[in-house]
Amino acid sequence: MAKLSPSILGCDYLRLEDTTKILESVGTDMLHLDVMDGQFVPNMSFGVPVIDSIKKHTSIPLDIHLMIDRPLRYIEDFAPYADWLGFHFEAGSDVDQTLDVIKNAGCKTCLTIKPKTAPEEIFKYLPKCDMVLVMSVEPGFGGQGFMPEAVERIKTLKAEIIRQGLETLIEVDGGINNTTGKLCVEAGADVLVVGSFLFKAEDLAKQAKEFLEM
Repeated sequence: MAKLSPSILGCDYLRLEDTTKILESVGTDMLHLDVMDGQFVPNMSFGVPVIDSIKKHTSIPLDIHLMIDRPLRYIEDFAPYADWLGFHFEAGSDVDQTLDVIKNAGCKTCLTIKPKTAPEEIFKYLPKCDMVLVMSVEPGFGGQGFMPEAVERIKTLKAEIIRQGLETLIEVDGGINNTTGKLCVEAGADVLVVGSFLFKAEDLAKQAKEFLEM
């Protein structure tokens, strides 16, 4: 059974407290927070003040996804709030150094790759990764359609993780619903980031429960 990490990018921010309480009540594993700077991706979202407020009002572990340029500059700002702290391989910071700083700050590490990045490019970093995030859409906006080639990329990473004898988790983000989610889990995914499919449902609790039981 895969872990569920709802992406609040797709929720109604005026109902965020109620939303997190619902997600807590159904046993959500983690909460996915997309931090976008308008430079690395063509969109902007939220930063530390919003995350600080969320942290104060939920017991759900926070899965912070930095979609920002040169993320090493900001690790110390976000680390106090993160259980999982991830950044993009393509974002312009030294990967080894950034993973080390995240780990030394007491967070679990996550390295993210865009759809056009070959999984093989991050094989050497896997021993330092608690999790890798495979983007199944181009990062920057919610509600996009799932790119089916992500399935093969998950399989490739899973095979290498097993070959290296690691316990690194595989997370998938983008266009995840009950159909694409099953494909990803069958390919080896451990964590599913779900946005629009959850937050556009008439009954969030029911939709989340069904996903957790998938």
